[in-house]
Amino acid sequence: MIAKTIREEFHDYGIPVEERPPLAVVGSQIERDEQLFGRAFDKHVMRRFLPYLLPYKKTLLFALAAVFIFTVSQIAIPLIIRSAIDVAVIGRRASVKNLLTVVFAFLAAITVNYLANFFQDKVTSRVGERVLFDLRRSMFQHLQRVALSFMDKTEVGRLMARLQGDVYALQQFVESSVSAIGDLVLLIGIIVAMLIMHVKLGLMTLAIIPVLFAIRFTWLPRAREAFLGARQRSSSVNGALAEGINGVRTIQAMGREDVNYVLFDDKARENLKAQLKGARFAQIMIPIVDTLTGIAMAVVIIVGGNLVLSGALELGVMVAFIFFIQRFFAPIRSITLQYSVMQRAMASGQRIFEVMDVEIDVKDGENAEALREVQGDIIFENVTFGYEPDRPILKDISFHVRPGETVALVGPTGSGKTSITSLTHRFYDVWKGRILIDGIDVRTVTQESLGKNIAMVLQEPFLFTGTILENIRYRRTGATMEQVIAAAEAVGAHRFIRNLAEGYQTELEQGGGNLSRGQKQLLSFARALVADSPILVLDEATANIDSYTERVIQKALERLLEGRTALVIAHRLSTIRGADRIIVIQDGRIVESDTHEKLMERRGLYARLYTMNFASFDDMPKELINDLTGDQSRT
Repeated sequence: MIAKTIREEFHDYGIPVEERPPLAVVGSQIERDEQLFGRAFDKHVMRRFLPYLLPYKKTLLFALAAVFIFTVSQIAIPLIIRSAIDVAVIGRRASVKNLLTVVFAFLAAITVNYLANFFQDKVTSRVGERVLFDLRRSMFQHLQRVALSFMDKTEVGRLMARLQGDVYALQQFVESSVSAIGDLVLLIGIIVAMLIMHVKLGLMTLAIIPVLFAIRFTWLPRAREAFLGARQRSSSVNGALAEGINGVRTIQAMGREDVNYVLFDDKARENLKAQLKGARFAQIMIPIVDTLTGIAMAVVIIVGGNLVLSGALELGVMVAFIFFIQRFFAPIRSITLQYSVMQRAMASGQRIFEVMDVEIDVKDGENAEALREVQGDIIFENVTFGYEPDRPILKDISFHVRPGETVALVGPTGSGKTSITSLTHRFYDVWKGRILIDGIDVRTVTQESLGKNIAMVLQEPFLFTGTILENIRYRRTGATMEQVIAAAEAVGAHRFIRNLAEGYQTELEQGGGNLSRGQKQLLSFARALVADSPILVLDEATANIDSYTERVIQKALERLLEGRTALVIAHRLSTIRGADRIIVIQDGRIVESDTHEKLMERRGLYARLYTMNFASFDDMPKELINDLTGDQSRT
């Protein structure tokens, strides 16, 4: 009843449920990322994948030998049973001695069969896990070094899918490939054994193979489409579920529970239909194969039985045929499944190596040297930069920050303030101009040394899983407890840390979820202080802190900034009044630069921004509001 009411309410939004686009409509990028099958064999993927297998070449050869031994024992068992019947039981040489010989041979065969299978599974799974470990490590190492321009445009969920699901698909390929070779050898061995024992009966039994392959090739395209549809519907449901969980506060605040339930219910029903369709295709081959197996056995029993009764065929041969038929369809089924595994692996490998092939745009030069004894002198010379071609954010920016000077960057949102701090740390490379630290171009020094000499505190502090102590000394893992406590006291964090049950050993939840936003920011300040870098960057570091905490930090900053070069971004202009110099940026250009007092006297953009900080829009002149919100203030 509720669902029906909600569906009717969609008309109030102008979006009738029956007129919404079908769930299957997805973008080309999503469709490519959700691709379940690729080509059965991709030379490029295999060429890139082989280096990960070469370290385990000897182990794989051992596994391959175990597979061949296992295959031979599989073929030998029916032949031993044939000998037991025709030689040791009803043949002319039937005797207890011959029977015992056959029994021992059978026991030896099943023992070898078990041991070979055990070692094959153990070795291939171990190699698969090792390859999975190496691939994930390589991907993680590469992703830690790729340019932020790539990370800015890539969804974390897609990278996680490649790091987890796609790598696992290649692991499955490694583990099943060795077995697939054994299945192929077993299939050939069974065919040869049957034809050697009795050509006519063997050919009659093998006559069902064309039928099986005809059914397989008819089934495979439809099954592939059904499986892909199920994968896409499942992803859609997972996305809706994640969105509902992450946005539960907004959902409850807006009273959207019932509406969201209907939306989720529709997606879940589509997913149910797709999963049932996939399950039908997955299960349909089992009865078909069982039926063909039964037909083959019937042929052997009827035709072979007549041959046995007429004396043209030995009983043991017919029994061996029945055992071979039981084993015959297993490798066919396995090889067919392996074909699907290979398709998944090739598609996954293509996606993985696409990430691995992402160029590291920002990297050390061949003759890069480490920065040493940095004084903190920063110079921007005619810097032009942007994130998209032909759309510069910074335009011919030039300024000089002297050692120990605190310079604040002020301007409307989108004017390029954060871009300046990012370029200082060389997260990106400039298009034109250059950036110098102590007279050295940042592109000619090692990124590691640059990172050690610049500490950053961002608007949204990121805390890692671990203890408070580990987070504070994240940069300097060798910092003493006294240094950590001193830093925490300097920024006003020691008091709240001390009141926690475990103090500095308190384990943080994911993202520091068991701390308030202000507490997390205080820890990031303490982390920057322990890093003891000569250059400090504060990017809206006090934006999410209450007034009391802000006053605590303002006092701590006086000691924190002492003797350090600092670039400070703040929309709350009261926090940067004491800066040595304030640079005002608008539309990617510097429009003003001076102290707070002198900028206020000029009554320019800074004075208007500062006035806006302490006045409501109702109190502002109309021309001031237009000036602050007009097109010229956007980039």
